[in-house]
Amino acid sequence: MNNNTEVSEFILLGLTKAPGFHIFLFMMFTFIYITTLVGNLAMILLILLDDHLHTPMYFFLSNLSFVDFGSSSTVTPKVITGLLTGNNVISYNACAVQMFFFVFFATVDSYILASMAYDRYAAVCKPLHYTTTMTKHVCTCLAIASYTFGILNASIQTGDTFSLHFCVYNVINHFFCDIPAVRVLGCSDKRMNEMILILMSSFHIMFAFLVILISYLLIFVNILKMHSGDGYQKAFSTCASHLIAVFTFYGTVTIMYLKPSSSHSMDTDKFVSVFYTMVIPMLNPVVYSLRNKEVKNAVKRVVQRSKLCLGLVPY
Repeated sequence: MNNNTEVSEFILLGLTKAPGFHIFLFMMFTFIYITTLVGNLAMILLILLDDHLHTPMYFFLSNLSFVDFGSSSTVTPKVITGLLTGNNVISYNACAVQMFFFVFFATVDSYILASMAYDRYAAVCKPLHYTTTMTKHVCTCLAIASYTFGILNASIQTGDTFSLHFCVYNVINHFFCDIPAVRVLGCSDKRMNEMILILMSSFHIMFAFLVILISYLLIFVNILKMHSGDGYQKAFSTCASHLIAVFTFYGTVTIMYLKPSSSHSMDTDKFVSVFYTMVIPMLNPVVYSLRNKEVKNAVKRVVQRSKLCLGLVPY
């Protein structure tokens, strides 16, 4: 690869070397991926079709579903194909593309969650000014900013990683081209690259998390001022789903990227990676719909309209 590397392809070791687990993992990951696609695409479609869900909260939720769909599709199909065919080779360029989109979607995910936290703050703490605070223009700007930060972070992280020299050894001890797993193969000095990884990851993770933390501190203070049991319950139900998504996402990402490479255990990293690349994108639609009456009612309305259009029920 000209001046940068002598390696033209990488070999992904995957989750396990035991052939007996491959069929089980193939079936499990295929089920997870199909569930992820159906759940997230159904959530996006439901929000588009039902006018009652054309609100800031569901605008951000549809973006979160799109990001989860993209994140899972960046990693899971290659894993499933490798388990089925035994071909775990990925080209140099394909590895760089996979890393770019993975970092892109992960970064956008964190900022969408931060935008949702701000939206919940406006809904709970400033209900009378909510419609003037969370306008379409504000929501669009927050979404555009999230995707812009994603592109910038992914470009810097991927470019920084693939600026390393990769000399002969090309076996990645992972199931996808994650940054720590690829960087460990570099045969040039990696100290500056590692510093950039920690600084960039810390900035994006902590900045978004700080927005979430401040938003929920203000929400908590506002809840303490409430004297109504209904107020407590309404505020909690408004924020509960989002808090679950925040804790699962930031818990796993912090374990992976806010520590030096010397502290990484690849076995642990692989387990954590399965959780945030496959499981979380599958769970988010479930988390946001399970206790959400608005989503359940929207499903009923869409189903009823579909039956009417098909002539299955009388007008």
